[in-house]
Amino acid sequence: MIGIGPKYKRICQELKAAIDTGGYAAGCRLPSEHEMVQSYGASRITVSRALRELQIQGYIERRAGSGTYVKAASNKQHTFGLLIPELGQTEIFEPICQGMAAAQQAQNHVLLWGKSLPGSETTEADARDVCSRLIASRVAGVFFAPLESSPRKEELNSTIVGVLREADIPVVLLDRDICDYPNRSGLDVVGIDNRRAGFIATRHLMQSGARRIAFIGRPHLAPSCIGRRSGYRDCLASAGGEMGPVFVAQLDPTDRTAVSAVLERYRPDGIVCSNDRTAALLMKTLSDLNVSVPEQIRMVAFDDVRYASVVSVPLTTIQQPCDQLGAAAIQTMLQRIEAPESAPRDVLVDFRLIVRESCGAKLA
Repeated sequence: MIGIGPKYKRICQELKAAIDTGGYAAGCRLPSEHEMVQSYGASRITVSRALRELQIQGYIERRAGSGTYVKAASNKQHTFGLLIPELGQTEIFEPICQGMAAAQQAQNHVLLWGKSLPGSETTEADARDVCSRLIASRVAGVFFAPLESSPRKEELNSTIVGVLREADIPVVLLDRDICDYPNRSGLDVVGIDNRRAGFIATRHLMQSGARRIAFIGRPHLAPSCIGRRSGYRDCLASAGGEMGPVFVAQLDPTDRTAVSAVLERYRPDGIVCSNDRTAALLMKTLSDLNVSVPEQIRMVAFDDVRYASVVSVPLTTIQQPCDQLGAAAIQTMLQRIEAPESAPRDVLVDFRLIVRESCGAKLA
């Protein structure tokens, strides 16, 4: 009998426990989806989602026309490099890395932290130095979260990837590409569908009563945030004449003068922030300007970092499933090593909207 929680997760947990305890041995064929529908009393969609979770976590493989099988653990140990330049500024990467370490398919491998880079002050020499250290450590692959705060981010990110490629080291990108949306590099990217997330966040503000919605991000937006901005534009366009105009601002959210100018010019009653850090800083600035959230301006953001629920007004945000992203990243790297000539992929893990007070949903 399965326990509490969403049904697909309960099925996933029960199957995982059966695999971990030897109930289903490596190479064993699992019951068909039809058989699981009957035995669990669940829909086909629910069973399929549970199996997809197990596949992302590296427990099973699905063979077309044959069925679903328990994956055999690899005996070969790899050392993988972790290159997270702005770890202290973007909280999602620490839990993503924890998800990598906890993934079943990572048990035979070593994760090696690379030297940190100083964000906006990073130079090309810094970038080449950190790559040289990883190459000297004989890593089998590198997980890289591209720089986002530097005005030279595209050049520096391309330098890092170029050096690693010259050394024949595969790279899997975390959260974002090295080039701005809608352009695409020739690398695997593991993340969420940021454009869809931007649409859903904006739509939620509309449904919460906002009619003049702005998008605010810091200068030098990351490709993931540019995708969110595109989703914001898509949502407003789909609303036709029901909504106010599109207005986008890139600014320092702690700059009272810049924020005040945006409020005076656009008079927003809702703001989609590019991420939680921007939202938290902006919320403080709005408070200093005697603008209340959510009574005067409703707000939504992205990431669901640790402090999102404890800022002055708990933040409505798109939650990234960091443990699943970490597991998917490990699986993507292992598949890249096995098939180095295969086409680059966007590996998308689903997200969900966490509703808190900042969007005004609990006002009435």
